Amino acid sequence: MSAGPAHLLTTLFMAAAAMGYSSRRSATDLDATPRTTVTFDELSGVRRFKAHTLNYSTLLLEDDRGILYVGARGAIFALNSSDVADGSHHTIHWEASPEKRMDCLQKGKNNKTECFNHVRFLQRLNSTHLYACGTYAFHPLCAAIDANRFMLPSHFEEGKEKCPYDPARGYTGLIVDGGLYTATRYEFRSLPDIRRNLHQRPLKTEESPLHWLNDAEFVTSVLVRESKDSPVGDDDKIYYFFMERAGEETTSFFDKSQVARVARVARVCKSDVGGKKILQRKWTSFMKARLVCYIPYYEVLRSVCSLDGGGWASTVFYAAFTLSAQWRTMEASAVCRYNISAVQRAFEGPYMEYQDWARKWSRYDGAVPEPRPGSCITDHSRRKGYNSSQDLPNSVLDFVKLHPLMFEEVKPAGGEPLLVKKNVAYSQLAVDRVQALDGRSYDVLFMGTGDGWIHKAVVVNSGIHIVEEVQVFRDLQPVESLVISHNQRSLYVGAASGIVQVPLASCTKYASCYDCILARDPYCAWDGRACCTIATTDSTGLVQDIQSGNKGCRSSSGRGSLLWKNRTVLQGDDVLLPCDQRSNLARAVWLLNGSEVLGTGQDRLRVGVDGLLVTDTLPQHSGEYRCYGEEQGLRTLLATYSLTVLPELPRSPTAAPSPHAASQTTNDMKVAYISAIITLVVLCTVLSIVLLYVSCLEKRKGKYVLAEPRPASVELQTVSANCLRKGHREEEEEELTYPDGCLRIIPGEAPTAATSPVKELAVAVPPLPPPLPAELTNGVGALPNVLRKMNGNSYMLLQQQEEPLASPLYNASFTEELSKILEKRKHTQLVEKLDESSV
Repeated sequence: MSAGPAHLLTTLFMAAAAMGYSSRRSATDLDATPRTTVTFDELSGVRRFKAHTLNYSTLLLEDDRGILYVGARGAIFALNSSDVADGSHHTIHWEASPEKRMDCLQKGKNNKTECFNHVRFLQRLNSTHLYACGTYAFHPLCAAIDANRFMLPSHFEEGKEKCPYDPARGYTGLIVDGGLYTATRYEFRSLPDIRRNLHQRPLKTEESPLHWLNDAEFVTSVLVRESKDSPVGDDDKIYYFFMERAGEETTSFFDKSQVARVARVARVCKSDVGGKKILQRKWTSFMKARLVCYIPYYEVLRSVCSLDGGGWASTVFYAAFTLSAQWRTMEASAVCRYNISAVQRAFEGPYMEYQDWARKWSRYDGAVPEPRPGSCITDHSRRKGYNSSQDLPNSVLDFVKLHPLMFEEVKPAGGEPLLVKKNVAYSQLAVDRVQALDGRSYDVLFMGTGDGWIHKAVVVNSGIHIVEEVQVFRDLQPVESLVISHNQRSLYVGAASGIVQVPLASCTKYASCYDCILARDPYCAWDGRACCTIATTDSTGLVQDIQSGNKGCRSSSGRGSLLWKNRTVLQGDDVLLPCDQRSNLARAVWLLNGSEVLGTGQDRLRVGVDGLLVTDTLPQHSGEYRCYGEEQGLRTLLATYSLTVLPELPRSPTAAPSPHAASQTTNDMKVAYISAIITLVVLCTVLSIVLLYVSCLEKRKGKYVLAEPRPASVELQTVSANCLRKGHREEEEEELTYPDGCLRIIPGEAPTAATSPVKELAVAVPPLPPPLPAELTNGVGALPNVLRKMNGNSYMLLQQQEEPLASPLYNASFTEELSKILEKRKHTQLVEKLDESSV
């Protein structure tokens, strides 16, 4: 863990301890690492469904019928739960009408995301019909759908009190014994509300003088059958999990001026029918309590799932939290487990009361009327003549009206979270309970992330072991829904782009006994030859170790013998010996000829995540290399190599030269360089004498004029291909234009290896000849005004001159002579295409 996130997580734990929530483990202990990582391209056994729509977020699985119902944007699908991609699905198209979409657009809503019919509710109504509700472009509608015919009815029901108008609004709903229990903000400007509709007496939460719900955003709802085998004749209860603005004192540990949002759990009784005079058509059993996990007041509740284990008394709730917006410097998630007994204790404890003068909630220490406010009707109440909520006395109903909040908080089991994961935002949870070979039951959590991954984890004692992380969507998108099928042994994942069916376990990917045991996957066990699924195999002879993950394998090595790979390199070269560590929890261990390689800093050996790097190899690096993955005290053989380092090849067949011979070789090279320089100087001297002689001859003929010597400014002017035009009168030549200009070549003073004993003589500029044919110029006239290097020794500045030059010494004989010279240079000095070395 990096220093920044680790420091922040430690700060969170310190704050929790200061407020009374101690933790026995540090933040780094709680931050579990997924053992294996499966990317999108490595997936196998996955099936996908996608149609011409979006937002496949509402799922209803009927496992016994083999159907997965999916509510999406403008459509409802019935998929084959054994294979969602087999093409046998049925579709109901339920689009919003053009009139409603136009009305939605006129309200200022987004015509690309909001002004559609988003199916938000889909449940079984009775043995023949489904019940569905959609936002219908901000005009909610509901419909009873014939499940056999799978068609929309001709008549729709008003959905304003059953379904939210906003597709992004938090919402939850259940159909329990014919009653529709929903919670959301229903209408455009309405307050959040928990309601019951359909075939039972309609009920809702109270709004005056106190709002029972303070800007609530609902997450989920859970039915707990507490009436089943109840010794006190209790009633079934519906639990609601949501976020809302807090009004308690000391609502923020870090900034008391801020109004914090807290996680809540509320409950109502299924048989509640409201009061007779007070709380008419209102809940008489509504109570709520704070739900804490990690740091109070700085948690955002994202998802809740439940598991009863065969009886309501063993019900547990798993909740996923993320950090609130105050912690913008990091991203982290926490998972907590709550027992139903902890929730009951909170609702049976002290109440809170709102103080108008302080504008906050504080503990109520006054008298509590009988029967206990907010409780369901039980056998004890019936014996006193209270057979329904309408029989309750006014004192009880008045107390309920003003005291909906409980003082005690619902704390996680063990007093701390099961998992705190940095750099992850969990968006959905699903849980399954698996009977392992050791006779214990283990809860397996499937945690969807905000970027399209699924973390599969097993709860072991008071912690979590993450078996694997799987990328189920290539494009980043939140996992919006998760449903587990025991019959199909599949996990169904709903998101914006489609539905994915993932196996609950892929045991065959574990290639050895060690791999199978170290995975600690309750679904998998080793049968002596392969890793298999427990549910499909006789448990006789199977090996599994969920508690420690290191017992049961007989062999001393995880993978027996592997083929040797030969590597041969020259001395001084670097070589990488790859070793793929499948497990993120394993430590790479290398053995060289049976002795362990310590790693970084040891004799040019570097152990990394990709393998062993041997730098600047020596003959003593030759030998046998074995790579192991060490995990939980077990070592799995992963790769074997035979490395041979050859001595450096000799530079000559003779023996290596002695120091005296090396010195002699150096002296010989110096003599060769000096000889070359002297030769160049002599050649330059001879060439200068020849040029001087030729100049003198031409002077006698009247063709050249020897001017006064100028050490640095004498210019030798010649002609470009398009410089001059015919003309003899000076006034006519002044009017002539030469678009290409004239090329003036100015030799510079270039440094040489040795100073020439003869100085260069400055020669007067010869008269400019007429333009030459294009084929004789070799492109010289097109050269740019840049400084070019010439053969690596001297420089020439090539620049264009705009004004024309004329000379009275111009005649045909000079033209013929110069043409011959240039024709000769064309075939000896110049190349067809000019570059830096040919000028």
